[in-house]
Amino acid sequence: MRVKLLTPLAAALLAAGCSMMPKYERPEPPVPASFPYASATEGTPATELHWERFFADPQLRRLLARALQNNRDLRVAVANIAQARAQYDIRDADRFPTVGATLSAQRAPNLQGEQATTLQANLGISSWEIDFFGRIASLSEAALAQYLGTVEGRNAAQMALVASVASTWLNLVADEELLALTRQTLGSRDESLRLMRMRFEAGASSELDVRLAQSLAESARVTLAQLQRQRANDLNALSLLVGEAVPVSFDAGNTTESVRLPDVPAGLPSDVLVRRPDVGEADQQLTAANANMGAARAAFFPRISLTAGIGTASSDLSGLFSSGSWGYTVAPSLLQPIFDAGRNRAGLASARAGRDIALAQYERAVQQAFRDVADALAGRATFAEQVAAQARVVEAEAARYRLVRLRYDNGIANQLDLLDAQRSLFAAQQALVQARLGRLQNQVQLYRSLGGGWE
Repeated sequence: MRVKLLTPLAAALLAAGCSMMPKYERPEPPVPASFPYASATEGTPATELHWERFFADPQLRRLLARALQNNRDLRVAVANIAQARAQYDIRDADRFPTVGATLSAQRAPNLQGEQATTLQANLGISSWEIDFFGRIASLSEAALAQYLGTVEGRNAAQMALVASVASTWLNLVADEELLALTRQTLGSRDESLRLMRMRFEAGASSELDVRLAQSLAESARVTLAQLQRQRANDLNALSLLVGEAVPVSFDAGNTTESVRLPDVPAGLPSDVLVRRPDVGEADQQLTAANANMGAARAAFFPRISLTAGIGTASSDLSGLFSSGSWGYTVAPSLLQPIFDAGRNRAGLASARAGRDIALAQYERAVQQAFRDVADALAGRATFAEQVAAQARVVEAEAARYRLVRLRYDNGIANQLDLLDAQRSLFAAQQALVQARLGRLQNQVQLYRSLGGGWE
């Protein structure tokens, strides 16, 4: 009896294994074969350079460690992985039969009109679909790809988080440097205003000179208020990224000149882009869409199901498992779609459209990744010269201010010349800080765009 039961099961299992799923081939990246700007030729690739090695500042490292532990967006990404894994387990379980045991008792009149008790014990398989055409296997493959896509999504979220924390911290470094510069400039302008008022009261200068000095002093106060607000906003942004409050008294303790970040080589797009988690996520979504095509195709073919059971029945408990009380049933069934009002055809069309959408999204992810790297390499090629040129501008404006100050003290230059030189020096110093900040943030962007920041 056992052999008779297992024979159709084995035959069904051997027949299973056909698949309607198209063979998946990763599309060729729709980008040039090389990046448009040169990169470093030596150094550790970004994907192999742990963020603790890329960011050397101890304070920034602590912030990054706290962010990776507390950031809520990253927690959501991790929870998405767990949910997708559970969905895959559910879908994969459909490939196997569900075996259940039942024990029942029934009391009813027999043929003689007497009350009789019947005990039954059964072990059976209920409506197990034998996956002859690979429908369930395709759905399981799609669920697996979606699960792997959430893993890549979590890695991409960490990569973005590391870069965001670093960029926000660099903004705070620049804010504090600009605040110190503005306070120094404000003190100098207040002193100039005080002296100008004394000269005006003594009849040595006009009210026009006083008003100009007053305008410059108030302009410095406007800049100071703007920078204080900007620092508060950046501090709030850092608190959100880290996932816990960063105290108002937080001090970055650095300048844009003192922060050092290593250079990383770019390599070839064909090597770089496939290692980016966001591209990997899009690739898995395309794999899932391809698998859904297989399930939609298999829906046109018959569904073969099997219901089987083995059980025993007796009028008393002692005889429930005795010989002669056993029996079995095997009930295969086949369902062939004949008329479904176009449901399967529409399902296949939907799956094809889904694959086209996933393909476009994959190519878009590759193109965006290529642009990210190209932009960062363009910044790398130009920021060094911009910072060097701006430093020379500051040096020239500082020399000009000293000369005008000397001429003013000797009565050769007027107050307008002095205030103009002072204003130009302040603007040049601000621009230098911003240029250094841009260079540092571009290095962070290059590290991120090359796939750095996650393990």
